[in-house]
Amino acid sequence: MKQTINQYDFERAFVKMGRENQFSYEGRKALFEYLEEYEDETGEDVELDVIALCCDYAEYGSMGEFQEDYGKEYRTAQDIEERTILIPIDKGGFIIQQF
Repeated sequence: MKQTINQYDFERAFVKMGRENQFSYEGRKALFEYLEEYEDETGEDVELDVIALCCDYAEYGSMGEFQEDYGKEYRTAQDIEERTILIPIDKGGFIIQQF
């Protein structure tokens, strides 16, 4: 069974699961837009599983913050994109698919 959701429903799902602080508002918006684009490009439906999204993706406010977790060999966004998915956030920072 499939249910279509909008950005508001996506954000509420994080609140309902007690994960509203996992991503910033801008981060949740960027992740929602990325997942919608993925569905449009692939024709594949994405299941809304808040816990899985919290495990699979992480938000970073800066390259320095990212480097604390993954190392200083990643100097640019392009370096990260060679390894994984990088989703820019409008107000700065980015989300990655964790590796």
